[in-house]
Amino acid sequence: MQSLLRGIHHFRNGIFEQQRELFARLVEGQSPEALFIGCSDSRVAPSMITQSGPGDLFELRNAGNMIPPYGASNGGEAAAVEFAVVGLGVKDIIICGHTCCGAIGGLLDPTTVEKMPLMRTWLEHAETTRRIMEENYPDVPDTARRNIAVQEHALLQIENLQTHPCVAVRLQRRELTLHAWVYKLETGEVFAYSPEAGRYLPLAAELVPVARQT
Repeated sequence: MQSLLRGIHHFRNGIFEQQRELFARLVEGQSPEALFIGCSDSRVAPSMITQSGPGDLFELRNAGNMIPPYGASNGGEAAAVEFAVVGLGVKDIIICGHTCCGAIGGLLDPTTVEKMPLMRTWLEHAETTRRIMEENYPDVPDTARRNIAVQEHALLQIENLQTHPCVAVRLQRRELTLHAWVYKLETGEVFAYSPEAGRYLPLAAELVPVARQT
């Protein structure tokens, strides 16, 4: 905890003072470039990965970077998506999974979350991912299997996003683009799913859309 307190002191007396004009503008409102939906994992830092500053990303983070289908959850995910799309007018939504994900690990091996009843219930929203892995990848070794699950899971969240009315409307109007990313903890690389290639590719300077109405 002491390190956090020291960090706050450094931010307030150093960084904040040096960027006072930026923070003054942010008081007037926000206009983020994208909605970044990522995992709560402490090793994943969206602003660091994307080198974004305050006000650049609207972030939604939970265990397993999950977006349940519209109406399937009483959590705040749907409200956050709606606020980002309707209230803030973001033009891009990024679903970003990551390697070594504990939520995906719990999905594939329920014994790791057997003493976490709320986590087990939350992971029910990823039942489709579990079944895809069970039926399509039964003989894949554990490490590779988890990595495949992370990739499949991100794509399924893109499908779930499209069930949300605000997202569907703006896709139809060509006002919104969806992206599926996977962050590799081991190397710092980010991979984006390419519909044309049918697989994840190293992220180039240009964003790769997964869903965009044409």
